[in-house]
Amino acid sequence: MKNFSIFFLIFISGLFLLPTCQGADGKTKDSLTKYKEQYRPLVHFSPQANWMNDPNGLVYFEGEYHLFYQYYPEAMVWGPMHWGHAVSTDLVHWQHLPIALYPDSIGYIFSGSAVVDVNNTSGLGKPGKPAMIAIFCYHSPILEKEGKNTVETQGMAYSLDKGRTWTKYAHNPIVPNPGIRDFRDPKVSWNTQTAKWIMTLAAGNCVRFYSSPNLKSWTLESEFGKDKGAHGGVWECPDLIKMPVKNVKGESKWVLLVSINPGGPNGGSATQYFTGNFDGHQFVCDNAQIRWIDNGKDNYAGVTFSGIPEKDGRCIFLGWMSNWQYATSVPTSPWRSAMAFPRQLNLVKGKDEYYVTSNPVNEIERLHERKITIKPFVTKEKTQLTKDIPFTLSPVEIIAEFSLPRTGAAKEFGFELYNTKGENILIGYSDVLKKFIINRQNAGKNDFSKDFKGIHFSGEIRTKSVIFMHLIIDAASVELFGQSGEVAMTEIFFPNERFNNLNVYTKTGTIQCKGITIYKLNNIWK
Repeated sequence: MKNFSIFFLIFISGLFLLPTCQGADGKTKDSLTKYKEQYRPLVHFSPQANWMNDPNGLVYFEGEYHLFYQYYPEAMVWGPMHWGHAVSTDLVHWQHLPIALYPDSIGYIFSGSAVVDVNNTSGLGKPGKPAMIAIFCYHSPILEKEGKNTVETQGMAYSLDKGRTWTKYAHNPIVPNPGIRDFRDPKVSWNTQTAKWIMTLAAGNCVRFYSSPNLKSWTLESEFGKDKGAHGGVWECPDLIKMPVKNVKGESKWVLLVSINPGGPNGGSATQYFTGNFDGHQFVCDNAQIRWIDNGKDNYAGVTFSGIPEKDGRCIFLGWMSNWQYATSVPTSPWRSAMAFPRQLNLVKGKDEYYVTSNPVNEIERLHERKITIKPFVTKEKTQLTKDIPFTLSPVEIIAEFSLPRTGAAKEFGFELYNTKGENILIGYSDVLKKFIINRQNAGKNDFSKDFKGIHFSGEIRTKSVIFMHLIIDAASVELFGQSGEVAMTEIFFPNERFNNLNVYTKTGTIQCKGITIYKLNNIWK
C-alpha cells in the first residue's frame, strides 16, 4: 500500500459512485481492451482498465485461487482504493470478477488478506458454507485531512458464496488505531501452536503481531523490527510464513516478509525478508543481514496465498510488478500495472544462513506452445540467436546454463534483447562483481521518470562455477531467476518497437554456453 500522503481528497464526495470504466459485471464499456495493446502483458495478470497496485487477499478455496488487488476504477492513477477481484484454477489463466469491496463511510479499502474460516471461529459461517473472511486496512481521508494520526484502522468483511458477494462486518473497525500514522496491511493466518489467529501488521517502522480466537477481537502480542532490517522508508505489506527447510528433512523455520518504500536495493520500493522463529507470540530473527526477495526494481508488496492444500504444500508468492518511483506515470493505456508471475518460495539452509529461493510455479508449463533447443557453443563475441528462433520473443521462457573458462573468462555476459530502432535491454551476469545485472539504460521510453533508466544489480551470489539463468519475457517485462532461484530480479521496460531479436553477449572474454532452451508461451487471455 502506498505510504505517502493521499492527494486525492477531491474524490471524497465520490466514495459511493459506481465505476464508469468498469461495470458491475467486471467488464469494461464497449470492450475497451482486447489485450492487444502495446505493452499489454500476455502471461501476467493485469486489469482490463485503470489503476492497480498491491495484491490483496490471496487465498485458495474449493479449486480457485483468488486474487484481490488494490484498484481504482475511475482512472489510470491512484485514487480511492477498492478491492478488485479475479480468480484462477491454475494460477496462469485469470477470470475477471466484479469489484469485491468498495470504500465506505469509514474510509478507503487499503491492503489486507483473506482466509477461509473452516472451523467457524467467527460465527459468520453457515452449515456447509464456511465464511471467506477479508481483513483489510481502512484509510480515512477525512481524518487525514484533519491532520490526525489515527487515519488507519483494520476492518473485516465476509462472503458465503466463494467471494462473489461481500458483507462488511457490522462492528468495524476490529483493530482501532493506537496513534500510529502508518498502521496497515494486515496479513492473517492460523497458528496451530496457540490455536489462534495471528495478524501480522505494519506499524510505521516495525511489525506488530496480534492474536485472536475469533477474527473479531484482537490482542497485541509483540513488535519486531525497529532495530532490524532496512529502514529507508515505511514498512508495509508484511507476511509471516512457516516454511519447511528444503534440504534438511524435518526442519522448518519462519519467514517474515516486509515491503519497504522507499529504501529498496536499487532505489524505490522493494520487499525484504527475515528468517527466524515464532512461538505464537514473538518473532526472533536469526540473521541480521538485509536480504531481498527480489533485487530488481519492479517487484513490490508481494505476499503468499493462504489455504493451499496440505497435499500441495507450496508457498506461492505474488508481487506487484512496478515501483512507486514511477508507477503512476508509466506509458501504458488504458490500464496501469501488472502482477509478476506467481512464484514458489523455498527455504534453503546454506553454509552460514537460511535463505529463500524464488522460481516460477510449475504451472508455467501449461503455457508451453513450442520448444527449441540451442546446442552448446563457445563464444567471445555476440552470438545472434534470432535466426534459430521461429517465433516472436514475447512471451517466451528461456532456460540457459553457462560456464566460464579458468583463463580469459568474460567479465560480463548474458542475453541482449533488441529491436531495429537500436534499443536494447541486457540481462546478464558480472563475473567481476559476482552479481546478476539488468541494464535498461537504452530500453526505450524512460523520460516519464528520472528514476527509471539505469543498471541494476543483485546481491553477490553464493555459487559461481556454473551460471544458471531462467527468464520469463513478456511484452514489457523480464523476470530473471538465477542460480536455481537464489536470485530473482524483475524489471519492466517500454521499447518503441517490440524486442524481436536475441543475442548472447560477452564483454572482454570468453564463455561456454552449455545449452539454451526456449519455450514460446501461449497468451493467457485467448
